[in-house]
Amino acid sequence: MESYVIKGNAWLFGDDINTDNIIPARYLTKDLPIEELSKHIFEGTVDNFYKLIKQGDIIVAGKNFGCGSSREEAPIGLKGVGISLIIAESFGRIFYRNSINIGFPLVECKGINENIKQGEMLKVNIHTGIIERVRDNREFFGEKKPKFILDILMATGLMEYLKKKIL
Repeated sequence: MESYVIKGNAWLFGDDINTDNIIPARYLTKDLPIEELSKHIFEGTVDNFYKLIKQGDIIVAGKNFGCGSSREEAPIGLKGVGISLIIAESFGRIFYRNSINIGFPLVECKGINENIKQGEMLKVNIHTGIIERVRDNREFFGEKKPKFILDILMATGLMEYLKKKIL
């Protein structure tokens, strides 16, 4: 299996970032294309986040990232705005599953938010769960994903994975 490495700058968030923080509910009643939905990511939390983010940036957060309601728009919008990966101490379970289903990688790593500063460059190997802080090559050890989740991520989501399995 080929290596899946992501490199990007860190955006720091704390504990209990819920799906309302990620994408306010008022944007869920509209049938917005991903480009428009992404303009409202973290609205009210980090204004104009979509203008500040650079393609490939990484979110580093505390415990329970993505808790709250089970809206798939939260990981879809994060992926759409250019976030390549989220590393957190833990995730809301439905957010975790929705993210994997759309091919959006997440890594759980205890203590990560205490060791990374805003804007630091990180290099993450999704297969091994190893997170490298580039400035000093310090490594942190996140969860290693089971093969079936890696297969879904490599296929860019559950539907594409199933198409490959069935066809």
